[in-house]
Amino acid sequence: MKLGKLPARINATQLKLGTYLDSAVLPKIPVEFGHERAIADYQMLGNDEVGDCVWAGAAHETMIWGREANTTIEFNTEAVESDYSAVTGYNPADPSTDQGTDMQVAASYRRRIGVVDSAGNRHRVGAYVALTPGNPDELAAAAYIFGAVGIGLRVPAYAEDEFNAGKPWDVRHGNATIVGGHYVPVVGRRAGNFCVVTWGRVQEMTTAFYRRYCDEALCYLSTEMLTSGVSPEGFNLAQLQADLRTFTRR
Repeated sequence: MKLGKLPARINATQLKLGTYLDSAVLPKIPVEFGHERAIADYQMLGNDEVGDCVWAGAAHETMIWGREANTTIEFNTEAVESDYSAVTGYNPADPSTDQGTDMQVAASYRRRIGVVDSAGNRHRVGAYVALTPGNPDELAAAAYIFGAVGIGLRVPAYAEDEFNAGKPWDVRHGNATIVGGHYVPVVGRRAGNFCVVTWGRVQEMTTAFYRRYCDEALCYLSTEMLTSGVSPEGFNLAQLQADLRTFTRR
């Protein structure tokens, strides 16, 4: 398996989710919820051979958002790697160019240009805001309200073994060796664990693992929601739209 997320940059994303959430009127977050079963086959989308996890994750998020809107959106490895190449300069003929992706740079690209699906259609997000890394309450609220949250993890060496064994990612005693950065969409919660999509399938992750190893997290808002003005209860969309107009770099 490959990783492919570059190290987090502090405050790279200036707009924060907490600014726009009103906890007093937010809907009650269920103990269990999720969209992890919305897609029968998530596919690896190249992340077994190259470090395109940020782009494979973007495709998985878009697939879920489409399915929730009763639309089928399909991606293939060629399409996902084309965005990886466009943003990072990755060249399949030169393995040394497989250097991974900065999450904020990718989010900006997704807002301005959008990821391309296997049919050649682009899918943009209307905006993105940062979560407090490692805060499970914010993560649960964002994943429940918006369907998926992209998180960056500092991956301990044992994580692939737990994935292969079908075990939840959890914190082990002692200091684990960090082998790199990884991007995964959080798409639900069950049995007390968060559900993420990685390496082509659903993987569970404990709250403790999220607290320990998350170094950045982004919540994306659909273009349709920003255009229509319809927002989930408890989310101040009007303020976000006003703030977006004040930032020239986002």
